[in-house]
Amino acid sequence: MFKSGSRKAMMAVVAAGWAASAPLAAHAATELTMYYPVAVGGPLTKIVDGMVSGFMKANPDIKVNAIYAGNYNDARIKALAALKGGKPAQLSVMFSIDLFELIEQGAIVPFDDVVKTPEEKAWLKSFYPTLMENGVTAGKTWGVPFQRSTIVMYYNKDAFRAAGLDPNRPPSTWEELVAAGKKLTKPDGSQWGLMIPSTGYPYWMFGALAMQSGRTLMDTAGNKTYFNAPESVRALSFWRELGAKHKVMPEGVIEWGTLRQNFLEGRTAIMWHSTGNLTAVKKAAKFDFGVAMLPAGKRRGTPTGGGNFYLFKKSSDAEKAAALKLVRYMTDPQRSAEWSVKTGYMGISPAAYQTEQLSGYVKTFPPAAVARDQLQYATAELATFQAGRVRKSLDDAIQAALTGSKSPQAALDAAQAEADRLLKSYR
Repeated sequence: MFKSGSRKAMMAVVAAGWAASAPLAAHAATELTMYYPVAVGGPLTKIVDGMVSGFMKANPDIKVNAIYAGNYNDARIKALAALKGGKPAQLSVMFSIDLFELIEQGAIVPFDDVVKTPEEKAWLKSFYPTLMENGVTAGKTWGVPFQRSTIVMYYNKDAFRAAGLDPNRPPSTWEELVAAGKKLTKPDGSQWGLMIPSTGYPYWMFGALAMQSGRTLMDTAGNKTYFNAPESVRALSFWRELGAKHKVMPEGVIEWGTLRQNFLEGRTAIMWHSTGNLTAVKKAAKFDFGVAMLPAGKRRGTPTGGGNFYLFKKSSDAEKAAALKLVRYMTDPQRSAEWSVKTGYMGISPAAYQTEQLSGYVKTFPPAAVARDQLQYATAELATFQAGRVRKSLDDAIQAALTGSKSPQAALDAAQAEADRLLKSYR
Protein backbone atom coordinates (compact mmCIF):
# COMPACT_ATOMS: atom_id res chain seq x y z
CA MET A 1 0.00 0.00 0.00
CA PHE A 2 1.25 3.46 -0.88
CA LYS A 3 1.98 5.95 1.84
CA SER A 4 0.13 9.24 1.45
CA GLY A 5 3.28 11.06 0.37
CA SER A 6 4.13 8.41 -2.17
CA ARG A 7 0.55 8.45 -3.44
CA LYS A 8 0.71 12.21 -3.95
CA ALA A 9 3.98 11.83 -5.78
CA MET A 10 2.54 9.12 -7.99
CA MET A 11 -0.58 11.19 -8.79
CA ALA A 12 1.64 14.12 -9.67
CA VAL A 13 3.60 11.93 -12.09
CA VAL A 14 0.41 10.59 -13.67
CA ALA A 15 -1.07 14.08 -13.97
CA ALA A 16 2.12 15.33 -15.56
CA GLY A 17 1.99 12.44 -17.99
CA TRP A 18 -1.58 13.26 -18.94
CA ALA A 19 -0.72 16.90 -19.37
CA ALA A 20 2.25 16.05 -21.53
CA SER A 21 0.24 13.65 -23.69
CA ALA A 22 -2.78 15.96 -24.08
CA PRO A 23 -1.29 18.02 -26.91
CA LEU A 24 -0.29 14.81 -28.69
CA ALA A 25 -3.80 13.44 -28.36
CA ALA A 26 -5.25 16.70 -29.65
CA HIS A 27 -3.06 16.49 -32.74
CA ALA A 28 -3.42 12.74 -33.22
CA ALA A 29 -6.62 13.15 -35.26
CA THR A 30 -6.13 13.16 -39.03
CA GLU A 31 -7.62 16.29 -40.56
CA LEU A 32 -9.09 16.26 -44.07
CA THR A 33 -10.17 19.10 -46.32
CA MET A 34 -12.78 18.17 -48.93
CA TYR A 35 -13.99 20.46 -51.72
CA TYR A 36 -17.56 19.95 -52.81
CA PRO A 37 -19.44 21.59 -55.72
CA VAL A 38 -22.69 22.95 -54.30
CA ALA A 39 -23.82 26.47 -53.47
CA VAL A 40 -23.37 27.34 -49.81
CA GLY A 41 -26.60 26.94 -47.86
CA GLY A 42 -28.33 24.91 -50.56
CA PRO A 43 -30.25 21.71 -49.78
CA LEU A 44 -27.38 19.54 -50.96
CA THR A 45 -25.13 21.22 -48.42
CA LYS A 46 -27.33 19.99 -45.58
CA ILE A 47 -27.29 16.44 -46.93
CA VAL A 48 -23.51 16.42 -47.31
CA ASP A 49 -23.11 17.98 -43.86
CA GLY A 50 -25.21 15.19 -42.42
CA MET A 51 -23.06 12.54 -44.10
CA VAL A 52 -19.84 14.17 -42.93
CA SER A 53 -21.16 14.45 -39.37
CA GLY A 54 -22.12 10.79 -39.40
CA PHE A 55 -18.67 9.86 -40.63
CA MET A 56 -16.89 11.86 -37.94
CA LYS A 57 -19.12 10.36 -35.27
CA ALA A 58 -18.17 6.89 -36.48
CA ASN A 59 -14.51 7.92 -36.88
CA PRO A 60 -13.67 10.35 -34.04
CA ASP A 61 -9.97 10.24 -34.97
CA ILE A 62 -10.71 11.94 -38.33
CA LYS A 63 -11.83 15.55 -38.73
CA VAL A 64 -13.37 16.61 -42.06
CA ASN A 65 -13.59 20.21 -43.24
CA ALA A 66 -16.11 20.33 -46.10
CA ILE A 67 -15.65 23.41 -48.28
CA TYR A 68 -18.56 24.17 -50.59
CA ALA A 69 -17.03 25.66 -53.68
CA GLY A 70 -19.84 26.67 -56.03
CA ASN A 71 -20.24 24.83 -59.34
CA TYR A 72 -17.97 22.14 -60.76
CA ASN A 73 -15.63 24.62 -62.41
CA ASP A 74 -15.36 26.59 -59.17
CA ALA A 75 -14.52 23.42 -57.25
CA ARG A 76 -11.76 22.48 -59.68
CA ILE A 77 -10.26 25.98 -59.75
CA LYS A 78 -10.29 26.35 -55.96
CA ALA A 79 -8.91 22.88 -55.32
CA LEU A 80 -6.06 23.37 -57.80
CA ALA A 81 -5.34 26.86 -56.47
CA ALA A 82 -5.08 25.47 -52.94
CA LEU A 83 -2.73 22.80 -54.25
CA LYS A 84 -0.44 25.37 -55.87
CA GLY A 85 -0.72 27.65 -52.85
CA GLY A 86 0.70 25.03 -50.52
CA LYS A 87 -2.57 24.33 -48.69
CA PRO A 88 -3.88 21.35 -50.61
CA ALA A 89 -7.07 19.46 -49.94
CA GLN A 90 -6.91 15.72 -49.49
CA LEU A 91 -9.97 14.90 -51.58
CA SER A 92 -12.68 16.53 -53.65
CA VAL A 93 -15.79 15.85 -55.65
CA MET A 94 -15.18 17.32 -59.10
CA PHE A 95 -16.46 16.78 -62.61
CA SER A 96 -15.91 13.24 -63.83
CA ILE A 97 -14.61 14.86 -67.03
CA ASP A 98 -11.82 16.69 -65.16
CA LEU A 99 -9.88 13.43 -65.19
CA PHE A 100 -7.26 14.16 -67.84
CA GLU A 101 -6.54 17.70 -66.63
CA LEU A 102 -6.05 16.46 -63.07
CA ILE A 103 -3.72 13.70 -64.25
CA GLU A 104 -1.75 16.08 -66.48
CA GLN A 105 -1.25 18.49 -63.58
CA GLY A 106 -0.06 15.69 -61.32
CA ALA A 107 -2.78 16.58 -58.84
CA ILE A 108 -4.31 13.19 -58.09
CA VAL A 109 -3.35 9.60 -57.35
CA PRO A 110 -5.15 6.51 -58.60
CA PHE A 111 -7.28 4.70 -56.08
CA ASP A 112 -5.43 1.51 -57.04
CA ASP A 113 -2.38 2.90 -55.23
CA VAL A 114 -4.31 3.50 -52.02
CA VAL A 115 -6.61 0.48 -51.65
CA LYS A 116 -4.81 -2.31 -49.81
CA THR A 117 -7.16 -4.95 -48.44
CA PRO A 118 -9.28 -7.45 -50.39
CA GLU A 119 -12.36 -5.66 -49.03
CA GLU A 120 -11.15 -2.29 -50.37
CA LYS A 121 -10.34 -3.82 -53.74
CA ALA A 122 -13.79 -5.40 -53.93
CA TRP A 123 -15.35 -2.02 -53.10
CA LEU A 124 -13.48 -0.43 -56.01
CA LYS A 125 -15.15 -2.92 -58.35
CA SER A 126 -18.64 -2.53 -56.91
CA PHE A 127 -19.85 0.42 -59.01
CA TYR A 128 -21.78 0.36 -62.28
CA PRO A 129 -19.16 -0.14 -65.02
CA THR A 130 -20.62 2.62 -67.19
CA LEU A 131 -20.21 5.13 -64.35
CA MET A 132 -16.57 4.09 -64.06
CA GLU A 133 -15.74 4.94 -67.68
CA ASN A 134 -15.01 8.57 -66.89
CA GLY A 135 -12.78 7.58 -63.98
CA VAL A 136 -10.56 4.96 -65.60
CA THR A 137 -7.72 5.44 -68.08
CA ALA A 138 -4.48 3.60 -68.83
CA GLY A 139 -5.59 0.72 -66.65
CA LYS A 140 -5.89 2.82 -63.48
CA THR A 141 -8.93 4.02 -61.51
CA TRP A 142 -8.53 7.74 -60.80
CA GLY A 143 -12.10 8.70 -59.98
CA VAL A 144 -14.90 7.00 -58.03
CA PRO A 145 -18.55 7.91 -58.79
CA PHE A 146 -20.64 9.82 -56.30
CA GLN A 147 -22.92 12.55 -57.65
CA ARG A 148 -23.76 10.92 -60.97
CA SER A 149 -26.47 11.36 -63.55
CA THR A 150 -27.66 10.73 -67.05
CA ILE A 151 -29.84 12.95 -69.23
CA VAL A 152 -33.49 11.95 -69.06
CA MET A 153 -36.67 13.16 -70.69
CA TYR A 154 -39.19 14.83 -68.39
CA TYR A 155 -42.69 15.19 -69.83
CA ASN A 156 -45.97 16.75 -68.74
CA LYS A 157 -48.60 14.00 -68.72
CA ASP A 158 -51.44 16.52 -68.37
CA ALA A 159 -50.22 18.28 -71.53
CA PHE A 160 -50.05 14.91 -73.30
CA ARG A 161 -53.67 14.18 -72.37
CA ALA A 162 -54.79 17.62 -73.53
CA ALA A 163 -53.06 17.04 -76.88
CA GLY A 164 -54.68 13.63 -77.35
CA LEU A 165 -51.46 11.73 -76.66
CA ASP A 166 -51.10 8.67 -74.46
CA PRO A 167 -49.55 9.96 -71.19
CA ASN A 168 -48.02 6.56 -70.53
CA ARG A 169 -46.33 6.30 -73.93
CA PRO A 170 -43.65 9.01 -74.26
CA PRO A 171 -41.82 9.30 -77.59
CA SER A 172 -39.22 6.55 -78.01
CA THR A 173 -37.73 7.60 -81.37
CA TRP A 174 -36.73 10.86 -83.05
CA GLU A 175 -39.69 10.52 -85.40
CA GLU A 176 -42.11 10.08 -82.51
CA LEU A 177 -40.50 13.05 -80.73
CA VAL A 178 -41.18 15.32 -83.70
CA ALA A 179 -44.73 14.03 -84.11
CA ALA A 180 -45.55 14.47 -80.43
CA GLY A 181 -43.84 17.85 -80.38
CA LYS A 182 -46.08 19.14 -83.15
CA LYS A 183 -49.21 18.15 -81.24
CA LEU A 184 -47.90 19.63 -78.01
CA THR A 185 -46.80 22.99 -79.46
CA LYS A 186 -49.48 25.67 -79.21
CA PRO A 187 -49.79 28.20 -82.05
CA ASP A 188 -49.84 31.17 -79.69
CA GLY A 189 -46.38 30.25 -78.36
CA SER A 190 -47.61 29.65 -74.80
CA GLN A 191 -46.40 26.04 -74.85
CA TRP A 192 -43.62 24.42 -76.83
CA GLY A 193 -43.46 20.72 -77.49
CA LEU A 194 -39.82 20.36 -76.50
CA MET A 195 -36.84 22.21 -75.08
CA ILE A 196 -33.24 20.96 -75.07
CA PRO A 197 -30.85 23.34 -73.26
CA SER A 198 -27.93 24.74 -75.24
CA THR A 199 -26.15 26.83 -72.61
CA GLY A 200 -24.31 25.56 -69.58
CA TYR A 201 -23.46 22.14 -70.95
CA PRO A 202 -24.29 22.09 -74.70
CA TYR A 203 -21.63 19.44 -75.36
CA TRP A 204 -23.44 17.12 -72.90
CA MET A 205 -26.76 17.28 -74.73
CA PHE A 206 -24.92 16.94 -78.03
CA GLY A 207 -23.20 13.83 -76.70
CA ALA A 208 -26.65 12.27 -76.27
CA LEU A 209 -27.79 13.17 -79.78
CA ALA A 210 -24.52 12.03 -81.31
CA MET A 211 -24.72 8.67 -79.58
CA GLN A 212 -28.33 8.31 -80.70
CA SER A 213 -27.01 8.93 -84.20
CA GLY A 214 -24.42 6.19 -83.69
CA ARG A 215 -21.26 8.05 -82.61
CA THR A 216 -19.38 8.64 -79.37
CA LEU A 217 -17.53 11.95 -79.39
CA MET A 218 -14.03 10.88 -78.26
CA ASP A 219 -11.68 7.98 -77.67
CA THR A 220 -10.80 6.58 -74.27
CA ALA A 221 -7.24 7.97 -74.33
CA GLY A 222 -8.51 11.55 -74.25
CA ASN A 223 -6.54 12.64 -77.34
CA LYS A 224 -8.95 12.25 -80.25
CA THR A 225 -12.44 13.59 -81.03
CA TYR A 226 -15.04 12.87 -83.70
CA PHE A 227 -16.94 16.13 -83.80
CA ASN A 228 -17.40 16.27 -87.58
CA ALA A 229 -18.03 12.58 -88.22
CA PRO A 230 -21.13 12.07 -90.41
CA GLU A 231 -23.15 10.81 -87.45
CA SER A 232 -22.19 13.87 -85.38
CA VAL A 233 -23.20 16.23 -88.18
CA ARG A 234 -26.52 14.42 -88.52
CA ALA A 235 -27.10 14.80 -84.78
CA LEU A 236 -26.51 18.56 -84.81
CA SER A 237 -28.63 18.91 -87.96
CA PHE A 238 -31.52 17.18 -86.21
CA TRP A 239 -31.13 19.44 -83.16
CA ARG A 240 -31.25 22.49 -85.42
CA GLU A 241 -34.25 21.11 -87.34
CA LEU A 242 -36.34 20.74 -84.18
CA GLY A 243 -36.62 24.54 -84.07
CA ALA A 244 -35.90 25.74 -87.60
CA LYS A 245 -37.81 23.11 -89.56
CA HIS A 246 -40.24 21.26 -87.33
CA LYS A 247 -41.09 24.27 -85.14
CA VAL A 248 -41.52 22.14 -82.01
CA MET A 249 -38.80 23.98 -80.07
CA PRO A 250 -37.75 27.65 -79.91
CA GLU A 251 -35.05 28.52 -82.42
CA GLY A 252 -31.68 29.64 -81.15
CA VAL A 253 -30.25 29.17 -77.69
CA ILE A 254 -32.22 27.72 -74.75
CA GLU A 255 -30.95 28.48 -71.25
CA TRP A 256 -29.94 25.62 -68.99
CA GLY A 257 -30.57 27.61 -65.82
CA THR A 258 -34.19 28.51 -66.54
CA LEU A 259 -35.33 25.36 -68.31
CA ARG A 260 -36.60 23.55 -65.24
CA GLN A 261 -38.76 26.55 -64.37
CA ASN A 262 -40.07 26.69 -67.94
CA PHE A 263 -41.12 23.06 -67.59
CA LEU A 264 -42.71 23.57 -64.19
CA GLU A 265 -44.63 26.60 -65.47
CA GLY A 266 -45.92 24.75 -68.52
CA ARG A 267 -43.96 26.64 -71.17
CA THR A 268 -42.62 23.37 -72.53
CA ALA A 269 -44.28 19.96 -72.42
CA ILE A 270 -41.00 18.04 -72.67
CA MET A 271 -37.53 18.90 -71.44
CA TRP A 272 -34.22 17.06 -71.59
CA HIS A 273 -32.34 17.57 -68.36
CA SER A 274 -30.24 15.88 -65.71
CA THR A 275 -31.75 13.19 -63.53
CA GLY A 276 -30.27 15.30 -60.72
CA ASN A 277 -33.37 17.49 -61.12
CA LEU A 278 -35.76 14.66 -60.34
CA THR A 279 -36.42 15.36 -56.67
CA ALA A 280 -36.77 19.11 -57.29
CA VAL A 281 -39.29 18.49 -60.10
CA LYS A 282 -41.18 15.98 -57.97
CA LYS A 283 -41.51 18.49 -55.13
CA ALA A 284 -42.46 21.49 -57.29
CA ALA A 285 -44.59 20.12 -60.16
CA LYS A 286 -48.28 21.01 -59.91
CA PHE A 287 -49.15 18.56 -62.67
CA ASP A 288 -48.78 14.87 -63.41
CA PHE A 289 -45.39 14.26 -64.98
CA GLY A 290 -43.36 11.35 -66.27
CA VAL A 291 -39.71 10.55 -66.81
CA ALA A 292 -38.45 8.48 -69.71
CA MET A 293 -35.27 7.43 -71.42
CA LEU A 294 -34.13 9.66 -74.26
CA PRO A 295 -35.54 8.67 -77.66
CA ALA A 296 -33.58 6.73 -80.24
CA GLY A 297 -32.21 7.81 -83.59
CA LYS A 298 -30.32 4.78 -84.84
CA ARG A 299 -30.24 3.71 -81.19
CA ARG A 300 -30.86 5.07 -77.72
CA GLY A 301 -28.05 6.92 -76.04
CA THR A 302 -26.96 9.34 -73.36
CA PRO A 303 -23.66 10.31 -71.79
CA THR A 304 -23.30 9.90 -68.06
CA GLY A 305 -22.57 13.05 -66.10
CA GLY A 306 -21.85 14.49 -62.70
CA GLY A 307 -19.07 14.28 -60.16
CA ASN A 308 -16.46 11.78 -58.98
CA PHE A 309 -14.37 11.60 -55.85
CA TYR A 310 -10.63 12.20 -56.39
CA LEU A 311 -7.70 11.76 -54.00
CA PHE A 312 -4.99 14.41 -54.10
CA LYS A 313 -1.35 13.46 -54.40
CA LYS A 314 0.00 16.00 -51.88
CA SER A 315 -1.25 14.06 -48.88
CA SER A 316 0.45 11.90 -46.32
CA ASP A 317 -0.17 8.16 -46.26
CA ALA A 318 -2.32 8.64 -43.18
CA GLU A 319 -4.36 11.34 -44.93
CA LYS A 320 -4.83 9.18 -48.03
CA ALA A 321 -5.99 6.27 -45.86
CA ALA A 322 -8.43 8.56 -44.00
CA ALA A 323 -9.67 10.07 -47.27
CA LEU A 324 -10.27 6.58 -48.68
CA LYS A 325 -12.25 5.71 -45.55
CA LEU A 326 -14.41 8.83 -46.08
CA VAL A 327 -15.01 8.04 -49.75
CA ARG A 328 -15.97 4.48 -48.88
CA TYR A 329 -18.35 5.78 -46.23
CA MET A 330 -20.07 8.25 -48.57
CA THR A 331 -20.39 5.72 -51.41
CA ASP A 332 -21.71 2.97 -49.16
CA PRO A 333 -24.93 1.47 -50.63
CA GLN A 334 -27.06 2.78 -47.76
CA ARG A 335 -25.79 6.34 -48.13
CA SER A 336 -25.92 6.14 -51.92
CA ALA A 337 -29.56 5.12 -51.59
CA GLU A 338 -30.27 8.00 -49.22
CA TRP A 339 -28.48 10.41 -51.57
CA SER A 340 -30.51 9.20 -54.55
CA VAL A 341 -33.85 9.55 -52.78
CA LYS A 342 -33.07 13.02 -51.43
CA THR A 343 -31.51 14.49 -54.59
CA GLY A 344 -32.60 12.55 -57.69
CA TYR A 345 -29.04 11.58 -58.57
CA MET A 346 -28.45 7.93 -59.33
CA GLY A 347 -27.60 5.16 -56.97
CA ILE A 348 -24.05 4.39 -58.04
CA SER A 349 -23.97 0.64 -57.49
CA PRO A 350 -26.33 -2.30 -57.92
CA ALA A 351 -26.17 -2.76 -54.15
CA ALA A 352 -27.67 0.71 -53.64
CA TYR A 353 -30.82 -0.36 -55.50
CA GLN A 354 -31.03 -3.48 -53.35
CA THR A 355 -31.32 -1.47 -50.14
CA GLU A 356 -34.71 -1.29 -48.52
CA GLN A 357 -34.80 2.50 -48.85
CA LEU A 358 -34.09 2.79 -52.57
CA SER A 359 -35.85 -0.38 -53.70
CA GLY A 360 -38.93 0.76 -51.81
CA TYR A 361 -38.66 4.25 -53.28
CA VAL A 362 -38.45 2.89 -56.83
CA LYS A 363 -41.58 0.81 -56.25
CA THR A 364 -43.57 3.84 -55.14
CA PHE A 365 -41.93 6.26 -57.60
CA PRO A 366 -40.83 4.39 -60.77
CA PRO A 367 -39.20 7.47 -62.40
CA ALA A 368 -36.37 7.00 -59.90
CA ALA A 369 -35.26 3.92 -61.86
CA VAL A 370 -35.10 5.52 -65.32
CA ALA A 371 -31.52 6.83 -65.10
CA ARG A 372 -30.30 3.47 -63.82
CA ASP A 373 -32.15 1.53 -66.51
CA GLN A 374 -30.75 3.87 -69.16
CA LEU A 375 -27.17 2.95 -68.23
CA GLN A 376 -27.34 0.05 -70.67
CA TYR A 377 -27.45 2.66 -73.47
CA ALA A 378 -25.01 5.12 -71.89
CA THR A 379 -21.44 6.10 -72.59
CA ALA A 380 -18.80 8.27 -70.94
CA GLU A 381 -19.20 12.05 -71.01
CA LEU A 382 -16.89 14.02 -73.31
CA ALA A 383 -13.47 14.07 -71.64
CA THR A 384 -10.13 14.91 -73.23
CA PHE A 385 -6.85 16.59 -72.49
CA GLN A 386 -7.13 20.39 -72.80
CA ALA A 387 -10.72 19.71 -71.78
CA GLY A 388 -11.93 23.25 -71.24
CA ARG A 389 -10.74 24.54 -74.60
CA VAL A 390 -11.90 21.46 -76.48
CA ARG A 391 -15.35 21.66 -74.94
CA LYS A 392 -15.58 25.40 -75.64
CA SER A 393 -14.83 24.84 -79.30
CA LEU A 394 -17.67 22.32 -79.45
CA ASP A 395 -20.07 24.48 -77.42
CA ASP A 396 -19.41 27.42 -79.75
CA ALA A 397 -20.05 25.19 -82.77
CA ILE A 398 -23.33 23.94 -81.36
CA GLN A 399 -24.60 27.43 -80.63
CA ALA A 400 -23.48 28.70 -84.04
CA ALA A 401 -25.48 25.96 -85.72
CA LEU A 402 -28.56 26.43 -83.55
CA THR A 403 -28.63 30.19 -84.19
CA GLY A 404 -28.11 29.64 -87.90
CA SER A 405 -24.85 31.58 -88.15
CA LYS A 406 -23.10 28.45 -89.47
CA SER A 407 -24.25 25.21 -91.00
CA PRO A 408 -23.86 22.14 -88.75
CA GLN A 409 -21.14 20.81 -91.05
CA ALA A 410 -19.12 24.04 -91.10
CA ALA A 411 -19.50 24.56 -87.35
CA LEU A 412 -18.36 21.04 -86.51
CA ASP A 413 -15.51 21.16 -89.03
CA ALA A 414 -14.19 24.22 -87.19
CA ALA A 415 -14.58 22.54 -83.78
CA GLN A 416 -12.79 19.43 -84.98
CA ALA A 417 -9.94 21.44 -86.46
CA GLU A 418 -9.48 23.24 -83.13
CA ALA A 419 -9.62 19.96 -81.19
CA ASP A 420 -7.03 18.43 -83.52
CA ARG A 421 -4.74 21.40 -82.96
CA LEU A 422 -5.10 21.20 -79.17
CA LEU A 423 -4.72 17.42 -78.93
CA LYS A 424 -2.01 16.81 -81.52
CA SER A 425 0.83 16.76 -79.00
CA TYR A 426 -0.95 14.14 -76.84
CA ARG A 427 -1.11 11.50 -79.58
